[in-house]
Amino acid sequence: MTDDTTTPHGAGAEGTPPAPDTPLVELRGAGKSYGNVRALHGVDLTVDAGRVTCVLGDNGAGKSTLIKIVSGLHRHTEGEFLVDGRPVRFATPRDALARGIATVYQDLATVPLMPVWRNFFLGSELTKGPWPLRRLDIARMKRTADRELRDMGIVLDDLEQPVGTLSGGQRQSVAIARAVHFGARVLILDEPTAALGVRQSGVVLKYIAAARDRGLGVVFITHNPHHAYMVGDHFSVLRLGTLELSADRGDVGLEELTDHMAGGAELAALKHELAQVRGVDARELPEEADLTAPWRRPRKAAPDPAPPSGGT
Repeated sequence: MTDDTTTPHGAGAEGTPPAPDTPLVELRGAGKSYGNVRALHGVDLTVDAGRVTCVLGDNGAGKSTLIKIVSGLHRHTEGEFLVDGRPVRFATPRDALARGIATVYQDLATVPLMPVWRNFFLGSELTKGPWPLRRLDIARMKRTADRELRDMGIVLDDLEQPVGTLSGGQRQSVAIARAVHFGARVLILDEPTAALGVRQSGVVLKYIAAARDRGLGVVFITHNPHHAYMVGDHFSVLRLGTLELSADRGDVGLEELTDHMAGGAELAALKHELAQVRGVDARELPEEADLTAPWRRPRKAAPDPAPPSGGT
């Protein structure tokens, strides 16, 4: 990792702790280019402790590139990337982990046939005994995994069951608890509800809120504004690699957030173009607000009740 000085977690310049209001992670005008292709440009992002920052965008908006920069997989080519107020340039994801930045990807990096407790400590197994006779400390790993899962509100009947037998929401929850246990201060969740049903999505959202309540800074990557609005404290909407919207929860409503996600202006332009196509009656197309937020469409008035037959 390229850095000004080597400091412990949470230390600022010259080894001094950062100010209390210093963001855990901050991007200032950050961008990433692959040769002549600019994938991300001029993005500002702030991640504070005890807050959920939601990054929304459609496919190709730049969410994956943003994740790769913050998680240390790729280096930014423009702007600044700061951790605890200090500029950094991570060389590998291990550098990001060393600074308390953990990423939970959609594939969860689990081994389906291994028990839950083995997956919890995968790559960081506890051992006991003298070298060269050291062996896995299975009992301690089971106790630790069970305690950490329960602290997150996750109660599993059998830690010996293969993790592949858990539901999607449970597997996401195990991955979140694992990241918290191994010292994550910033937790990046890559589309954790994308392949889940309504109930399992609710389970994951509950544990996202639990991670926030434990003081972590959470980056929730999603294309679902409804899920984001349930737990989010700040919303950043990406479109074609640039920042479309950056607003706190109190400054934006769900409908406006959905409008930015759907691209209201682009849909209005599409309506104008369709009006030039033969056989398309533009008058029958919904207005801009209707395109961006279908629930805004006025309901048809109920017909007046028919008068009673033969009545007075």
